[in-house]
Amino acid sequence: MDSDEFEQIVGQHYEPLYRFALSLTHAEADACDLTQQTFYIWATKGHQLRDRSKIKSWLFTTLHREFLNIRKRSVRFPHVELIDGHEDLPTISPETVSTLDAASVLEFLGQVQEPYRAALSLFYLEDYSYKEIADILEVPLGTVRSRISRGVAQLQQSILVGTGTTSRRAMSASQTEQPNSRAAHNGAA
Repeated sequence: MDSDEFEQIVGQHYEPLYRFALSLTHAEADACDLTQQTFYIWATKGHQLRDRSKIKSWLFTTLHREFLNIRKRSVRFPHVELIDGHEDLPTISPETVSTLDAASVLEFLGQVQEPYRAALSLFYLEDYSYKEIADILEVPLGTVRSRISRGVAQLQQSILVGTGTTSRRAMSASQTEQPNSRAAHNGAA
């Protein structure tokens, strides 16, 4: 591969790769390193890719693999039991959503656990389809659907905690505990 072709590929894909890396690492320096490592791997192994129309997917897959390799070396993932409880899902008011800016949403995205964060980032930030995400992350399509669903729930919870709003369960529990205080308050007014 000649240097002009390499520069063209870097110019075309650097920014989306960097955004994806930043959504995974939450640190500009780490995102830069991860993106540069991806292009280094492309420079050394890119010639093996036969179908040049798949460069973008190859780059995103490689970046994600490198991120996972780095994480494996530094952090062990805790086992978390996942429950299917729709009553735990938070409700976010339109007023809350309208007060959030992109930086805040990215910060809340950073609080989502890793396996879900990658799928959310690819779907919402990079506009990949579920099938493309399954290929990039090398997981089944059903796993992508599950990760996006659970990731959205975690993101909503992070937004609610960060903005001081509560979940449906917390709201219904507080209403059940003090049903008479509201009536007393309304009667006193």
